[in-house]
Amino acid sequence: MSQETVAVKWLDNMAFEAEVNGHKIIIDAVESVGGKDRGPRPKPFMLVALAGCTGMDVVSILAKMRVELKDFKVSVTGDLTEEHPKHFYKMVVKYEFWGKDLPMDKLEKAINLSEERYCGVSVSYKKAMEITSEIVVHEE
Repeated sequence: MSQETVAVKWLDNMAFEAEVNGHKIIIDAVESVGGKDRGPRPKPFMLVALAGCTGMDVVSILAKMRVELKDFKVSVTGDLTEEHPKHFYKMVVKYEFWGKDLPMDKLEKAINLSEERYCGVSVSYKKAMEITSEIVVHEE
């Protein structure tokens, strides 16, 4: 079994510094709740984790399938509950591909492999909320 650990160090007010894989990130709150807006809030990092995890999988799998992309973008939209503790109850992952004659079957297969087999973030989140996805292809 392997583990990963991160810690955040309090800087001042509502600001904390995190060190992740040797990279420092400041997280903070908006001024209306005591922060100084020196960095992003924590919850959006959940969206970043999912987008980055599945995005890395998809480009890796498509490269092995010899699918050439001109560009690629993953965006994740999360729906939050109204009541506290506010949490994501649904996320939608949008995969956007740019290229010429992109094979939809290979795009779908790469996404499915990521979402169901390789992306640990996706697998973990699916235990807690609904996750759906959509594919948009921009022909070049």
